[in-house]
Amino acid sequence: MEEIKTHDQFNDIINSAEPVIIKFYADWCPDCKRMDMFIGEILEEYKQYKWYQINNDEVSGIAEEHEVMGIPSLLIFQNGEKLAHQHSANTKTPEQVEEFLGQQLG
Repeated sequence: MEEIKTHDQFNDIINSAEPVIIKFYADWCPDCKRMDMFIGEILEEYKQYKWYQINNDEVSGIAEEHEVMGIPSLLIFQNGEKLAHQHSANTKTPEQVEEFLGQQLG
């Protein structure tokens, strides 16, 4: 998963013509570390999509702009618009993440 380091990079990525998946996280977040333990298999299953991650503590403001109230959160963007958002409360298991991606991306 490629790391997003700047606002400009984030804006370039979300303007993709293809859907992109962005994980919002923080180093101190225990649920983020738990997600890291299972996300590899999901990345493989959805490898046709580009995946990125952004550290809330290192790139401020983007989470607020896109209504990310808890982490980890998964957002799907295409052509600069947020298509879907899975809040932190629903990203605790591989099954929850797979169900979200299946509903949103088919």
